[in-house]
Amino acid sequence: MSTVDTPVRLQAVSAPDQPDVTPALESLYRGFEEELLIPLWTEIGDLMPAHPRSRALPHVWKWENLLKLAEQAGELVPVGRGGERRAIALANPGLGGRPFATPTLWAAIQYLMPGEDAPEHRHTQHAFRFVVEGSGVWTVVGGDPVPMNRGDFLPQAGWNWHAHHNATSEPMAWIDGLDIPFQYTNEAQFFEFGRDEISDAERTTPERSRSEQLWGHPGLRPVSATAGAPGSPLLSYKWSFTDAALNDQLALEKAGYAGTVEPGHAAVRYTNPATAGDVLPTIRTEFHRIVRGAETAPVRETGSSVYQVFDGAGTVTVGDKSWSVTRGDLFVVPSWEPFSAKSEAGASDSDSGALDLFRFSDAPVFEALQLNRIQKDA
Repeated sequence: MSTVDTPVRLQAVSAPDQPDVTPALESLYRGFEEELLIPLWTEIGDLMPAHPRSRALPHVWKWENLLKLAEQAGELVPVGRGGERRAIALANPGLGGRPFATPTLWAAIQYLMPGEDAPEHRHTQHAFRFVVEGSGVWTVVGGDPVPMNRGDFLPQAGWNWHAHHNATSEPMAWIDGLDIPFQYTNEAQFFEFGRDEISDAERTTPERSRSEQLWGHPGLRPVSATAGAPGSPLLSYKWSFTDAALNDQLALEKAGYAGTVEPGHAAVRYTNPATAGDVLPTIRTEFHRIVRGAETAPVRETGSSVYQVFDGAGTVTVGDKSWSVTRGDLFVVPSWEPFSAKSEAGASDSDSGALDLFRFSDAPVFEALQLNRIQKDA
């Protein structure tokens, strides 16, 4: 009997490819426990499986339910120091009640009441905002007020000061995406409070931010500017450009030219105009448009993704789970689970007449570590 308080517990078992259970083996295992040692031969099946086995589970969150709860929170929960943001995170049912959508990605609905400010802070976590509906909030990044409108994607690399203010008489909701779980697991995160209030100059409501004036011209890089910091210097990717790019891909396909990733499936990736790489070091963001009746081929990828339905309706399948989804719904694709989507959108539920999906993933991390792998299932 071991006299050392140790979290290691080993049990000799009679099984194929395991050593014979003997008193000597039992004694060896007690020695391992006392010295905090674990032999590989008892763990290899769990530590080195044939393919990824994510703890995260496929799951869907209905926007209608999220919005109702966010509205209630708006009446009950103040925004200020301590809570900082009225942000309500998706908790994947496979991750033990942690506020994580996947092992690497955070996703939340944030809600700001009329005339309300979210105070300034900064953190090492890389972040973005995506707007599925509404307008009237400006996010102020490094003193630059950036408007938020339906369909806009707003990246913000880590360690940038930022605050939000609602300049209208209506509340507004959007989704936040961050790499909080990744930095939390790897113990790399820092956080710092900023000013309690932003200045009058930062409370202005321009149609375009200064970052857009400098960097928001397709294919053109300002010679005067350098972008040495990580992340995109462009703080807003307007919906009008995204929508036009997707429409043009489908128009090319209809005319018999290459342009889509597969029949009826147009897709674009948001990129850093200074580097042509991903907008954030740890997060990849894309937008997909699937025409009515089209179905994407099942795809498996290492790493995880979160999708939000921007418009339309359809059926999405993740692993052995299938759901009907509509505008605003969010769902998770864990690592190596096959994913496919079928568009059932029409003119009554979609401005584009298609199923529009916003996606963010941890792909840059896996690519940087050369752990990325993609497989299209037949």
